[in-house]
Amino acid sequence: METDRYVSPLSERYASKEMQYIFSPDMKFRTWRKLWIALAETEMELGLSQNGKPVISQEQIDELKAHAEDINYDVAKAREKVVRHDVMSHVYAYGQQCPKAAGIIHLGATSCYVGDNTDIIVMTEALKLVKKKLVNVLSELSAFADKYKAQPTLAFTHFQPAQPTTVGKRATLWMQEFCLDLEDLEHVLSGMKLLGSKGTTGTQASFLELFDGDQETIDKIDPMIAAKMGFKECYPVSGQTYSRKVDTRVANVLAGIAASAHKMSNDIRLLQHLKEVEEPFEKTQIGSSAMAYKRNPMRSERIASLSRYVMIDALNPAITSATQWFERTLDDSANKRLSIPEGFLAIDGILDLCLNVVDGLVVYPKVIEKHLMSELPFMATENIMMDAVKLGGNRQELHEKIRELSMEAGKTVKVEGKDNNLLELIAADPAFPLSLEDLQKSMEPSRYIGRSREQVDNFLSNVIRPILEENKDLLGVKAEINV
Repeated sequence: METDRYVSPLSERYASKEMQYIFSPDMKFRTWRKLWIALAETEMELGLSQNGKPVISQEQIDELKAHAEDINYDVAKAREKVVRHDVMSHVYAYGQQCPKAAGIIHLGATSCYVGDNTDIIVMTEALKLVKKKLVNVLSELSAFADKYKAQPTLAFTHFQPAQPTTVGKRATLWMQEFCLDLEDLEHVLSGMKLLGSKGTTGTQASFLELFDGDQETIDKIDPMIAAKMGFKECYPVSGQTYSRKVDTRVANVLAGIAASAHKMSNDIRLLQHLKEVEEPFEKTQIGSSAMAYKRNPMRSERIASLSRYVMIDALNPAITSATQWFERTLDDSANKRLSIPEGFLAIDGILDLCLNVVDGLVVYPKVIEKHLMSELPFMATENIMMDAVKLGGNRQELHEKIRELSMEAGKTVKVEGKDNNLLELIAADPAFPLSLEDLQKSMEPSRYIGRSREQVDNFLSNVIRPILEENKDLLGVKAEINV
């Protein structure tokens, strides 16, 4: 561990090794070499020649492939100190390993051929990993929702007690937001395209020269490169770079997931304050350095903390996209190196935390029931009023009586600190032909949860299970968190 320089907490504390590899130098520079091979192969297969002789041979391609993985970083690093150009340094280093092919590496290309195409490939792989973890979060939440679909609990509007719902129904609200994120992710992922190889200003002028103006052959270059790199197509037009609007779309997907995770974590934090639900807490975990009894919702707080970072981070690509000049400027580069990897590393950590929290989420039914029963008389007043009307009462008069008695019971609870006595007040009022025993029979929580259970069943059956079935190959992720 480095102790004398800054180390990013995203790599040290939050992001998985899998996501870190996607944004690693190895992934980047191995992809550069694959792109150089794809370009050379394409040029060879399209018959690039000079004076009737092939410019590129199969022997050269084989040599390039033989050294696609064993990158000589020391040579590239030393060369970059001399030429101050990362792409040309790696062209040189690759050429040192491949002397027969050295002269045809990067032929007709500009730096953005490897830089931008690699960025697209890396973001695509990172989106696939995000999708995998997002699907698993939905899977964990679906099991939780199904288990607690019939567990009545107080709902809250304005964080004030409201008509009851169920613990499982509340979880479907979290899931629905993640489903919207998954839709956005899949839309952006399905639309990812390579830059291709279009030259310094996107006009393919270098290939016009290389292929002696053969338009039909030049039209085949980008589709062939795309296919070799596992993509359906390239963007049809570009400047020197692919449009930075692509980065904006990707970052917005991450910000959307962050917002959903933040909302869920907030709800869990509030429920933990009420002692109704609790995130996982390990036997040796310390909740507070001063207050030994505390069990703070630290993981949910971390979800919220990282989520705010990702939501704000999405502004970077948006502003970069808006401020690009003509065919390209380089003020995107330093910002891109930070905003895109760190957005992905952070969302990776967030999803791992979501998996960990939901997998170990503890529900306390007795506390939930206690809170619910203390408020249920207020929730039951409409039913009580209807029962009294059936027995001959006047709806409007009873409504006013209920209102007055509810205010009196509220005062008993809030001012005097006593238990809710609304049922006793109603039973004692001659306007209501109902005994206390009759009223207490109406205090069955399941009578007041509406269609919560059925809504959970329908949501899981019609929305979630098809998603999980379609993505069954992605299931089975178990998150490990470092802190």
